[in-house]
Amino acid sequence: MLEQFVAVMPGTLAPALLVMCLSVTLTVGEGKDKPFSAHWRLYGLLLGTVAAIVFAALRATAVINQRTFVNQPVLTVAVIVDVLAIVAVIAGHWITTDWRKHAPLMHAANAVGALAIALTVFYALPDVILQLTIWVEPGETAFTSAMLLRALGFVLGVVMSVIVAAIFRTMRNTAVRPAFTAAAAAMMAILFVQHATGLLQIIQAHSLLFPHFLFQPLVWSINHNTQMIIAQGVVFVIPAIASIVAGFRTPTKPRDGENEADVRRHKAFRRRAVAAAVWSLVAAIGVTVTLTAGVAATTRTITLSPPETYSLKDGVATIPFSQVEDGHLHRFEYKAKDGTSMRFIIIKKNGGAYGIGLDACENCGDAGYYEKDGKIICKKCEVAINLATIGFKGGCNPIPFPYKTGNGKITIHTADLDALSAHFQ
Repeated sequence: MLEQFVAVMPGTLAPALLVMCLSVTLTVGEGKDKPFSAHWRLYGLLLGTVAAIVFAALRATAVINQRTFVNQPVLTVAVIVDVLAIVAVIAGHWITTDWRKHAPLMHAANAVGALAIALTVFYALPDVILQLTIWVEPGETAFTSAMLLRALGFVLGVVMSVIVAAIFRTMRNTAVRPAFTAAAAAMMAILFVQHATGLLQIIQAHSLLFPHFLFQPLVWSINHNTQMIIAQGVVFVIPAIASIVAGFRTPTKPRDGENEADVRRHKAFRRRAVAAAVWSLVAAIGVTVTLTAGVAATTRTITLSPPETYSLKDGVATIPFSQVEDGHLHRFEYKAKDGTSMRFIIIKKNGGAYGIGLDACENCGDAGYYEKDGKIICKKCEVAINLATIGFKGGCNPIPFPYKTGNGKITIHTADLDALSAHFQ
């Protein structure tokens, strides 16, 4: 569940924040007082989502196996639109004030916002949608507790992004507008850098004349993508502080010409301002923790269990049944004649048979296997091994070698291991 959560949230947070920022800065009027372009941003969100679903489906079915020919034109337009959208947000107060006096500019701002949302959603969501294809592992039935947990993690990742954006939106009426505008512009500037990074990666991969002065910034941006995603949430600390300041500066005692109703209104504003700021700070901290501690927990390095002892005499390795009869993975190490350190594993299968093979496979090399939730998993490709197939060639299975069982023990001739030492070099 955690793996799905931390994989989905980074891909949905930026689109959710972008929709929220444009909604706050460009929304104007109510009912018939709204411009006819008021719904264009919603149409952009719907168009981008539908296009992303179609594109993800084509990638999942291998109709399209490369994103480059689609991403390059999309990102080329996106970086231009991002700049225009930032300008629209910065000038949002002037554009929305008395908008009928400059209605074409209001429509142009909404058009830019709609296009920015559509392009951002189309670029970000396909990878999120493709997470659906790994809910069910090969060989599993569709309805298992593991599948349900992955589904829950996926849904929570999407919901978390929406909730974070909704919490930040509560500050639209409590923080001074310049503070909120600054945070929105900063968030969109980071989004521009992310889109520009994606475009430069494509250009760098297909061009022999990539400018050297852009290479170091490109590497920095790629290596700090997670930090930039975190920063997109942290920038809303700016309106949160402004909201707290505005709340505490609001008088709660009657002033000249004010009545009790005014005082109650001031107190209510202070409560809303402080609550909005506190919840926004909690949301920013939540984003930071999710994308640091959460990602670290899912990407931690798997350490193979240490090798166990066994008897080795006259070129024969002996392991008693009693040492490996518990049904868990047991790892052993042997030093071949050429000096290569080799590992082999033993696990008791159903029916009393034993699965024995090298701690390596033809596909993934000597990455090794580890045990998790009762499954034997390849450390490199994360494939869960079917216990029944251990001892057979093919797939991501331990490379088999000859052995004998009898008299309560497993015996292995080390000459057979010596012949396979190349798999660990």
